[in-house]
Amino acid sequence: MLDFDTCNQARLRRDPAYDGVFFTAVRTTGIYCRPVCPVKHPLSKNVRYYPSAAAAEQAGYRPCLRCRPETAPFCAAWKGTQTTVERALTLIEAGALDTGSVEALADRLGIGTRHLSRLFADHIGASPLQTAQTLRIGRAKRLLSDTTLPITEIAFRAGFGSVRRFNAVFLKLYGRPPSSIRRPKG
Repeated sequence: MLDFDTCNQARLRRDPAYDGVFFTAVRTTGIYCRPVCPVKHPLSKNVRYYPSAAAAEQAGYRPCLRCRPETAPFCAAWKGTQTTVERALTLIEAGALDTGSVEALADRLGIGTRHLSRLFADHIGASPLQTAQTLRIGRAKRLLSDTTLPITEIAFRAGFGSVRRFNAVFLKLYGRPPSSIRRPKG
């Protein structure tokens, strides 16, 4: 968190470079704002600074209705549905669809399955399952290139449920079995 003087100077200048970097809470009104808020400046002795909108709310302040600090740049609400897709991608990369279903993933994100599919179509251009499969293939390809692990172990480490599925996906995508992708060591 920035020091009081830096925040105070940025607030008094209404410096857009600090928008979303800190939030100004006013003790006398119980409201917190963005540094670019167009309202009359409160006295410096009545303000406190917080690193996030959530921290200001945790301290008991409510958001300003004029500058809408909960939607400041760099805040999840400002990024909108992209945040949900990024969270989903993080979970998929961690293997959420290797062992679970799209329904379970949507539940973890607090949205419906159809909405999750629409978000992926809009932001990624592929379904969550297609995205997970692409990630699995990438992991498998790296393991094939970089290790001497047996094909069976690579299939399971990459997130495939069976060697048969692993082979089928490679055959469909590359037109050859995974063993032919492996670089000969030597």
